[in-house]
Amino acid sequence: MWQDKLKEIIYLLENSDVNEIDVTMWGRRFRVVKSPSIGAAPSAGAPAVTVSPPSQSSENPEPVQVETGSAEAPATGEEILSPMPGTFYTAPSPDADPFVKVGDSVSEGDPLCIIEAMKIMNEIEAETSGTITKILLEDGQAVEYNQPLFVIESS
Repeated sequence: MWQDKLKEIIYLLENSDVNEIDVTMWGRRFRVVKSPSIGAAPSAGAPAVTVSPPSQSSENPEPVQVETGSAEAPATGEEILSPMPGTFYTAPSPDADPFVKVGDSVSEGDPLCIIEAMKIMNEIEAETSGTITKILLEDGQAVEYNQPLFVIESS
């Protein structure tokens, strides 16, 4: 029975923008993770899925890993990580211009985005000066704690 639920979780993960799901069912913890493929075209082959059933004797079973192939080259620069889970917004309001675009130069303290958490809008600022080389999320997408938001090339 847990295998069917786990298959549903994997299906949901593969067909969404979410990179990680952590669920506790029937006293067992399941963690399903896919490698970041944001901005990359889907690969021609089916993604590699590795599922290992939890050990019956273990109190903390090993996490379940879901790997999806990505031909994308890693971006150079420093990643700006999310300080909290929430919803990622590129602009202060739906009709406003985004705070930053790829190629924009930013200074330390400049606003980069907003993360809405519990109906509170939290402005995320640049930690270093540099140039935005990549925006890793789309407007309105869910974001987790420590998930990369931007790649910035320090100046």
